[in-house]
Amino acid sequence: MARISYSDAVAAAFQASRELPPDALSEWRAAISRHLAPRRGMLRPGAPVLIRSAFPGRHHGIGLFRYWPEAIAALDTFPSIASVRTAFATAGFSYVTLEPVRQVTAPSLAAIAATARREAHTPLMLISDDAYQAGLARLRAAAATQPGPVIDTLDLLVLRAGRTTVTAPPPASPATSQSTE
Repeated sequence: MARISYSDAVAAAFQASRELPPDALSEWRAAISRHLAPRRGMLRPGAPVLIRSAFPGRHHGIGLFRYWPEAIAALDTFPSIASVRTAFATAGFSYVTLEPVRQVTAPSLAAIAATARREAHTPLMLISDDAYQAGLARLRAAAATQPGPVIDTLDLLVLRAGRTTVTAPPPASPATSQSTE
């Protein structure tokens, strides 16, 4: 389900502002390695499918929504965990787990404020210009007083090819996103 059309400019904005540096990937590598053994070739029965995403109702661990609360309404139009699970189930995939994974998104809010690009975040493309500007002002004000790394929590949805493994329902949405650990 596309929310905005693809363009090279949008792709460049995403890469410039959302690509995590290698040293910030440790939590994601650990989460993925728990579910994925090295494999090559076709997806075999029992093989995992990993989806890293933000889902409706699970925005509390993502700092972007603190400064642009108007974007929560946009996120709420995205496919839900239940709809993604249903779509994959009809294709023969079973639910394994939904794992919240913490990531260091940026070294500071100031770093985010200095490189903020609306095009890098689909929910920000779906709010008004006034709402975007208000959020940017909130972000800049917070950046002036809140040092430390920006830690967000996104979800890793794990499914399996074939109807083999089913575990507990998804955990509750994380409640925090900014930390100065």
